[in-house]
Amino acid sequence: MDAIWRSESAKIIAVLTRIVRDVGLAEDLAQDALLIALEHWPQSGIPENPGAWLMTTAKRRAFDLLRRNKLRDRKYEEIGYELNTQEELDLDTALDDHVEDDLLRLIFMTCHPMLSAEARAALTLRLLGGLTTEEIAKAYLTPEPTVAARITRAKRLFSEQRVPFELPQKSELTTRLSSVLQVVYLMFNEGYSASSGDNWMRPVLCEEALRLGRILSEIIHNEPEVFGLVALMQFQAARFKARVDQAGEPILLMDQNRALWDDTLIRSGLAMLDRAEQLGGELGPYSLQAAIAACHARARTASETDWVRISELYNDLYQLTPSPIIELNHAVAVSMAHGPAIGLELVDRLLSEPALKNYHLLPSVRGDFLMKLGRLGEAKLEFERAATLAGNTREQELLLRRAAECSEDNELS
Repeated sequence: MDAIWRSESAKIIAVLTRIVRDVGLAEDLAQDALLIALEHWPQSGIPENPGAWLMTTAKRRAFDLLRRNKLRDRKYEEIGYELNTQEELDLDTALDDHVEDDLLRLIFMTCHPMLSAEARAALTLRLLGGLTTEEIAKAYLTPEPTVAARITRAKRLFSEQRVPFELPQKSELTTRLSSVLQVVYLMFNEGYSASSGDNWMRPVLCEEALRLGRILSEIIHNEPEVFGLVALMQFQAARFKARVDQAGEPILLMDQNRALWDDTLIRSGLAMLDRAEQLGGELGPYSLQAAIAACHARARTASETDWVRISELYNDLYQLTPSPIIELNHAVAVSMAHGPAIGLELVDRLLSEPALKNYHLLPSVRGDFLMKLGRLGEAKLEFERAATLAGNTREQELLLRRAAECSEDNELS
């Protein structure tokens, strides 16, 4: 039941939103259909097409509600049909013919830029991922009442602002799509390297982000960045089994057992990146990051990594979207290609950057360069400082272990 609901709920809510013009009410009606299924299926068995059964049941609930509230005539006019019993079957068919369009409309609605980033993520996981409020709260390590309040406020705001259930106008499409991709990307990143808590990864967020990205790639066929983002997530997801040991401790990229990387996800990622490139034009930020990840994916061993190419791609990415974090990543790539001394020189230029003042990876990277240069006392201090800034327990432990290694090496020398 859980698997069926997660795969079908978004489509059902999307269609119902078009019927009743209220995303909150649509979710309630979809939940009603689920409750009816929970009552009937244990006796009758799961139907051959459970998604269609849930969709039909949910739409009947919607039509019954419109009848009771004497709103059905107006709602039918809004979707271009007259109210009569004879045409109800035709209406069902017409609605089902537009499920993909409705799903895309729902994605744009849940990722509406008027909502906060936190509200967009919570609402997207709720309506498109089929996750419960409790599951979302656990995934983000946020109190359940806080998540519930975000979702409730978002749905109330849609109702108060009369946000239309429609695709954005052409003039707004790029901006709105950017908001959608940002939500998916941030969701995946939080799952891939959790910013807080005791676990380095939160797989449920990565899985839902990847699923949403695939839905987008099936619906939107002409936007390179959609395919670039899916490629990027697939390359990163391919490393899951190699990123932590049996105790859940992080394993750095250069130390990972690449035999554990998922070849199927890598091949799919390469195909997605090819699709993004074939659509033409300059690569966008997600596609460039995917190209960087592809360099790692193609390398059978860490020593075979094309760091010169990666440094060039980071430079292209910086020209497109200037950011001190991209500069930091560029410094790492340059150090791998040309040595830690050059990398340290680049990183030292970022020490006065306000945006990186409390960013734990700056002292972590600097400590790594200093360690490679044999300046172990300085490296130890950098790793310890990085540990105080890191919010994730596992990452703190890794950084403190690296600091301890500097002390051990000092004793040996």
